[in-house]
Amino acid sequence: MDRRQTLKTLTALPFMAYSGQLLAVPSGNTKFLLVFLRGGYDAANLLIPISSSFYYESRPNIAIAKPGVDAHAALAIDSNWGLHPALQENIYPLFQNQQVAFIPFAGTEDLSRSHFETQDSIELGQLNNASRNYQSGFLNRLATVLSGNKPISFTDQLPLIFRGDTEIPNMALRQLDKPGLDPRQTKIIASMYQDSALAKPVLEGFDVKEEILKEMTAQMDTASRNAVTAKGFELEARRIATLMKDKYSIGFVDIGGWDTHIGEGGGSGYLANRFDELGRGLAAFHEEIGSRWQDTVVVVISEFGRTFRENGNKGTDHGHGTVYWVLGGKVKGGRVMGEQIAVSQSNLFENRDFPVLNNYRAILGGLLGRLFDLSPMQIASVFPDEKPVDIGLV
Repeated sequence: MDRRQTLKTLTALPFMAYSGQLLAVPSGNTKFLLVFLRGGYDAANLLIPISSSFYYESRPNIAIAKPGVDAHAALAIDSNWGLHPALQENIYPLFQNQQVAFIPFAGTEDLSRSHFETQDSIELGQLNNASRNYQSGFLNRLATVLSGNKPISFTDQLPLIFRGDTEIPNMALRQLDKPGLDPRQTKIIASMYQDSALAKPVLEGFDVKEEILKEMTAQMDTASRNAVTAKGFELEARRIATLMKDKYSIGFVDIGGWDTHIGEGGGSGYLANRFDELGRGLAAFHEEIGSRWQDTVVVVISEFGRTFRENGNKGTDHGHGTVYWVLGGKVKGGRVMGEQIAVSQSNLFENRDFPVLNNYRAILGGLLGRLFDLSPMQIASVFPDEKPVDIGLV
């Protein structure tokens, strides 16, 4: 077993404080979780433009009916928008309590419609040009500014969004039920790095994993008694909330399965099931984090939206503009926010997609600046060369 291969078995890395300039005062109780839906979800069937006849003309098989039609009809938000019915029992009540906001026509300037390229663009949070630094993700830069706040990535491997100067622990909470390294193996691996520059990081990595496993034991025992499902995002969301409640302030998790080229479904079907799973997970996070929800903001994003018209396989293809979700006790929700235009054929981007009117770097810059009380210089270090836009989310 060589050292490169051994490092791949480590599921946690230590947090190291950054000693530099532009450091913000620790933000106290504030919690921020970013949920990335990888695959480009169909935002037009999440936040439904119920006032648009063009929407119903464009989607003869997968459109969501207007509110009040049947059990699979959209949930009323306002005269222009409705919400997917799969979220009736979980997200919709939070929206009615003004703890959820939606931002349509959101996204990046990246026009490639490539999953990987656009995901990279968002995670880097830099201008979309040839001089991008692939070792500097925007959440790492935020963690560097917020030196007194503890970040963590709930992923198998450290994602691009958390690469950078600050060391970030990462751990895939879905893997906690699987056997890990026993004490003998841990000791052998640690001895391989003794007296090397990696000795301390390796030991600290094992310590982080052991600490998380201990904290999760009680919650996993509950799950084994069928209190919650052992699979999917709902259980993972509860584990995330347990850790963020008292320990971590900045979190990241990604969820796949959103690339709906074929058989997407409408009020029911494949995408509806994914929305149900996501909604139950976010509601479980809200429940598990308890009173700390009042200090919390959760943002749900995706690399892009889908084509506005359905394709020949009753699905949708890679698009451009999407819809961001913003949830939490700090959120001034119950609204559809940001710049908007009428949903019509003439307003489509390249006659196929939602346009991007709300740039993600500007929107997140404004939100994070307000949430963590960042100065203009500090925001600029997180999202360089971008003017933040505060639309009043918090």
